[in-house]
Order: sequence, then structure tokens, then C-alpha cells
Amino acid sequence: MTKRNTQQRRHTIVTLVNEQGEVSVDALANHFSTSEVTIRKDLALLESGGLLLRRYGGAVPLPSEMVMPTHSEHISKRKIAIARAAAERIRDHNRIIIDSGTTTSAMIPLLGHKRGLIVMTNSLNVAGALRELENEPTLLMTGGTWDPHSESFQGQVAEQVLRSYDFDQLFIGADGIDPDRGTTTFNELVGLSRVMAEVSREVIVMVESDKIGRKIPNLELPWSGVHTLVTDDGLTNEIRAHIKGLGITLICAPIMD
Repeated sequence: MTKRNTQQRRHTIVTLVNEQGEVSVDALANHFSTSEVTIRKDLALLESGGLLLRRYGGAVPLPSEMVMPTHSEHISKRKIAIARAAAERIRDHNRIIIDSGTTTSAMIPLLGHKRGLIVMTNSLNVAGALRELENEPTLLMTGGTWDPHSESFQGQVAEQVLRSYDFDQLFIGADGIDPDRGTTTFNELVGLSRVMAEVSREVIVMVESDKIGRKIPNLELPWSGVHTLVTDDGLTNEIRAHIKGLGITLICAPIMD
């Protein structure tokens, strides 16, 4: 079965769950003429993407209190705009790192037409999404210690693996941007992010404009370690001038309706 058919099956599963309220693995396997193992993998991926909840022997829709409020549509459009602008910087056969995070993950569906990519990631969600692309890249995983806070692998093993390679680009998000210091995070585990930056020729930070000015205590990447900042068009002229004055390439992606 092709990756396109796999994506269609998963889309249909979400529709069936929402229409019927609950579906069983057995019923889905019969419906799609596939194995229960395949269906369980589908449900695991769909749950990780926030599209349904697994229950013993099947799946149910997300409770209404877990569904994102309507104002998230604007946030989603911003992420897509940022992802589109970032993806345009990737050339065929590039060697890239994609860090864990919702903004970096939004870029993955836009990589389907890229050829010969080699992608390193510390995120299982990113890895799973990459494997669904029509032109599946060569996938590398850092390994290491699982950190439930960031939902990614961290630690010395991951750092050692990264130092065995060199990359053209790193795509990384941030919890906040301190205009004077650099990217900031709630997570105290910043060692891997800094190693990612060290082994990459271009460090591209992907962050929404409303996070710029959030001075979270933990400094992740100083401005000296950042080459490009991709954000949406919500920045003030003052902030734009300040960031450009630091020698950072600033890309403000327009939000499309």
C-alpha cells in the first residue's frame, strides 16, 4: 500500500471515529482489509497528532474540552506561514536537523517534493511524519534519554551521535525570544539544542511573533549562534530593526487566509 493510501486511510479513520463515536480495531481492520497491527499503528499516530483517543480495543473522539478553541485557527495559520517560509530555504539533497516542536513539525508536509534529503531528529513525532512523505528522506535518529517534558530524546548519547555528523541547516523552535539575549525555553535541558547548532552551518529559528519579547529564564541559543529567524508578519518595525541590527537574517512570512 502506498503512503498516499495510508494517509487516506488515516483520514477516513478520524472521520469514522467522529461520526460513530467509537470504533474497534477489529472493525477498522475489516473495513480497510488490513491487519490489526497496521490499524493500531494508525491509531497511535493519530492520537499523537491530537486527532483521537485510543481506548482498549479501539478509539473514541477527543472530548470537547480537549479540542482547541477557535482562536487557535489564527495560530495555526501563523505556524503554516512560518513553515512555508522555512521550507523554501531547503534545497534538494540538503542535510538538515528538525528539532521537536509543533512549529518545526508544521514544515514536514511541505517537504514531500524535496529530493535526496537527509534528516536528523530527536522527535518520534517528527520521524513518524517524515516516513509518510512520498519522497521519504533518509532518516537519522539521535537516540538518547527520553524527556517527557519536550517529548524528545536528550542527553549525552544524543549529543555524541550529533557530533558524528555535520549538517547544512538546523530548524528549531523556541518558547520565547529575548530580543537582547537570544532564544529562551522553559526546559532546563538545553545541551542538545546547542550541539545541534554547533554541527549546523545555518541555524534557523522558527517562532511566532507573539513569542518575541518573552524573557524566559533559560537561555537556549544566544544570538551569536543563530543565523536566521523565521516568524510571521506581526512584528513591530522597532523589533524588526533591532533583530536585523544583530546581524540576523529576518524573514517575516505573510499570513494567508
